[in-house]
Parts: sequence; structure tokens; C-alpha cells
Amino acid sequence: MPPTQAESVIKNIIREIGQECAAHGEIVSETLVAFMLCVSRLLDRKNPSLDTIKMQVYFDMNYTSREEFLEEHHRVLESRLGSVLREITDNRACAREELESLYRKVVSYMLLRSGLGSPTDIKIVREATAALQSVFPQAELGTFLTLSKKDKERQLKDLSMLVTGIRLFNRDCGKGGEGIDDLPAILHEAIPATTQHIDSQLQIAQDLAYSYTAILEKVTKNPLMSKELQPYMLKETLYNVRQYEIFLQIILSDIITCAQEVEMMIKQLGAQLEQLKMTVKSKTAVPTSQVFPIFIALSSLWTSFQDETVLVSVLSNLIAHLEQFLGAHELLFPEKVMQDLLNEVTVKTDMYRMKEHMEDRVHLVDFRKQEWLFPETTANFDKLLIQYRGFCAYTFATTDGLLLPGNPAIGILKHKEKYYTFSTRSAAYSFAENPEIYIGLIREKAKKNAELIQLLELHQHFETLIPYSQMKDVDKHIKPITKNETSTQTDTHILPPTIVTSYEWNEWELRRKAIKLANLRKKITHSVQTDLSHMRRENCSQVYPLKDTSTQSMREGSTSVPRPQIYIAGLRGGQAKTTHGIRVNLTRAVDET
Repeated sequence: MPPTQAESVIKNIIREIGQECAAHGEIVSETLVAFMLCVSRLLDRKNPSLDTIKMQVYFDMNYTSREEFLEEHHRVLESRLGSVLREITDNRACAREELESLYRKVVSYMLLRSGLGSPTDIKIVREATAALQSVFPQAELGTFLTLSKKDKERQLKDLSMLVTGIRLFNRDCGKGGEGIDDLPAILHEAIPATTQHIDSQLQIAQDLAYSYTAILEKVTKNPLMSKELQPYMLKETLYNVRQYEIFLQIILSDIITCAQEVEMMIKQLGAQLEQLKMTVKSKTAVPTSQVFPIFIALSSLWTSFQDETVLVSVLSNLIAHLEQFLGAHELLFPEKVMQDLLNEVTVKTDMYRMKEHMEDRVHLVDFRKQEWLFPETTANFDKLLIQYRGFCAYTFATTDGLLLPGNPAIGILKHKEKYYTFSTRSAAYSFAENPEIYIGLIREKAKKNAELIQLLELHQHFETLIPYSQMKDVDKHIKPITKNETSTQTDTHILPPTIVTSYEWNEWELRRKAIKLANLRKKITHSVQTDLSHMRRENCSQVYPLKDTSTQSMREGSTSVPRPQIYIAGLRGGQAKTTHGIRVNLTRAVDET
């Protein structure tokens, strides 16, 4: 049979099964029928396993990430406005009546795009027309019609944002805002109400999960009780409520993100309106360069408020539809039955179980080949992708499917680039001895209970069954960033320096040097010294220093001359009263000597 014919036959079988289910009052999607291909099981109202699969299929088909949802929402809005936009951009109006009709279409487009009121409400249309005329009078339609189609679409989008900003400002001033809902106030009430509802549903789901877990632990310790009860039904019910809890936590995370975004946008909206009031005040005319950017910012903020409103509404609707997949609990285990089963049983919460074994940590000295991760040795400890959604792998494998939360504080085992947590230290030791045995047991258990594939994220074992919401994250894998104390010591300079001082990275600098060298080849340097310029530059000269010299004769000679001998007579006086001195020169002549 050709592939196309076989595909057609399968589609016909799926369609017939869906019609037969609808005839019995059970509406199911073709995707679910293709997965189950069993009418009798699809009609079973007391099958927790089927309810879990229905829940998973519904969530996978209706839930997307925040970014994908907003992108799809904007795409749908643009497609709905496509026909109105084409009527405006393809218009070739010439007569006065045609231009007036075109202007009315432009006003309608502004209202539809902004979502601020109905185009059929006269008051809203008048307010929007007045806002449009203040920035785009009807007389400018002639210039608008001469633009290209892309320029027309761009201008219409800008005008829509300006009109929206003007109407929002008028609403804040109390001079307009007809048909504009107070979205910040609506979100301020809706988000806490939705969060409270999720918290209450989450508490109910967790209480049921804790109760079912306690009963299954009692049955595991007392095999005689398994004859009276149906442990497999209890486990399927536990899987159902655990899956519901996981979906609620995903939705709650999105609602918390919405609350944070709304809180930030409310502050931005108040700041923009205050800035616009300070800019406008009581002025009769304000430059467009000052107010137009603020009007556009107001419009963008209001669009974000609309997106958050739609997102909160969709998430609330998703929660309401998920509740219908919990109907088997009341039918299989009414409140009276649960009270009897919980008699003399201690119900423990997940937090209590973790605190109970917080100090029972794995000793690294007991393992030489396995790698264990701890909070103090791993920087991204909280971001590691734990296998089986954090449930204890050993307990699940050895008790035929009992879900107990793993305690990361005991230690996370890294095995083949995957990470496993355990409820007790003994479970960790047992699993670490031969992980492949327990992984194989879990895989075989998932083959019997198909809901476990998505509940425990076992898609790596069944690669053809990857949910659409997780297809983009298949190749993403967070590796642990371990923290170790290390030290190194090296020589100061192992190798001689190889820095080229003449290296130049700038291409233009290299070109400049090349041109300079090329010019120098054709140049000759001349120098001239004149009487007027020789003192204007520094000159220097070098001479040999003077030497110390001496001479010596062969003999020594001397000459002698007569000594002078001069005497004065008569100084002593005599008998006379007066003294008369007589100078007598007795020096001999030279030639006499």
C-alpha cells in the first residue's frame, strides 16, 4: 500500500473513532484518538491514566511560552486588519465624497488597531476623528495617496499610535477616553484573583498527592494490603494529580511574570503621563518633536497592557479546562474511603521529606568512579536539569512506580551527562552501584503507563514522542559549573619576549609610512649655513685636551753677586747737640768679584 493511501486510511479510522465517541457524548480531539486508537478506553470515565493523557494532550496543544503566545497574538491581529488595510492602501479616491469615505475608513482602522472602542459607536468615532484631525487633517489625503503601499502602511501605523496616545492623554485629563477600559485597574484585580485560585488548586493537588503517597508507602511496607486495594489504580491517580500540580506550577510562573510586567508598566505609564503634562501644561501649541514620542510611548505601553490582559485570560481559561481531568478522584476514592485508608498513616509533605534527610549526605570517599555534585561545589546547582522531574529514581524503579521527591542536598549523581536525585542516602548508594539497571526498569514502566513519558520527561528514551512545547529545548543542556580551589606557579619569563615594537595594526598608518618611504627615495637633503643663521642652532666641536709637559737640563748652574753693604755713621751722636749721619756705601763692584 502506498504511503499516501495508508495515511488516508489511518485518517479515516481516526475520524470514525472520533465520531463514535461523539455519539456517546464524549468529545475528543483527533490527536488524542490517534494516540489511543481505542474507543472503549476513550469512553472510560474511571481511568486516571486516560485522564492524565487527556490532560497532557490538551495542555500540549493549548499552552505555549509567553513569547510565542504574544507573537502569535500580534500575528492574528495583523491578519484580521489585513482586509481593512488593503481597502485604504489600494484606494484611488479622487472625488470629495470618495475622500471623505476614505478618511472614515482610516478612522475605523485606527479604532480597530488600537482596540480602544467600537467603530460603530458615534461618540468614540467622533473622539477618534478629532484626535486624527489634530495630526492628520483630511486635506493631507492627497499627499497620502501618492505614497507607495509600504509607506502608506507605515504612516497608518504611526498615526494609529499617535491617535491612541492622544486619546489616552485626554482620558487621563478627564476630557475624553470614551470606550477605553481601565486596563491597569482590571489587571490589578485579575492577577491576584488568578494567583489565589491557582494557589488554592495547587494546595488541593498537593494534599491529594501527599495522601496518595502516604497510602502507597503503607502498601509497599505491608504487601497484604495490596490484595484489598488496587495499588496500580492508586499510582495512576497519583500520576494524575502530580501532572496537574506540574501544569499549575508552570501557569503560576507565567502569572507571576505577568504581575511583574504589569507593575513595571504601571510605573512607566504614570511617568509618561506626568512628563506629557509637564510638557503641555497650558500651552496652546507644542512642538511635535516633544510630544509625538511620548504619545507613541503611551500607545506602546497600552498595547502591552492589552497583551497582558489577553494572556491572563487565556491562562485562566486553561486552568479551568484542566480541572475537568480530575473527575476520577471523587469516583474512585471518595472522602470516606480516603479517611479509612489514611487511618494510622502519617502524611508527609515534600518539604518535610527533604528536611528529614537533609543531613544524610553522600560521602565522596565511598565513590571513586562516580561524580557527585553539591551546592557548595557547583555554581549553577539550582539550574541543573534533573532527570524524572526531580523524583527519586531508585524508589520509582524498585517500588514499581512510587513517586517520592528527590533531595538535592543529599547529592546529585552525574551519570552519562545526566543528573539524578534521591530521597535518601541509601537510595543514592544503591542506584550508584549500577544505574543502568534502574534506568531500564523505569523505561519498562513507562512503556506500560504512557502518561509517565511526559510526566517524568522520558522523551530521550522515546525520541518520537517529544511534546511540541519542548521541541525547541531538545538540544539545550545545562552543564554544571564546578567550583574548585586551585593554584599554579610559573616562571616569570619562560620564553624571551617576542614583541615587535615596529608592528602597526592600523592599515592607514601603514599606508602613510609607505607613502613617506616612497617620497623619500626621490628626495635629497640640503643644508646651508649663513652668517645670520649659524647662531640659531646648537653647534658642537671636539678638540684634543692640552697635555702637561716638562723639560730637564743636563747640569745645574748658579751665579753670585756682591752683597750690598751700606753703613750710616754718626747715629750715636757726639758732643755736639745736633747729630749728623753720614751714609757710606761699601758695596764692592761686580767686576771685582
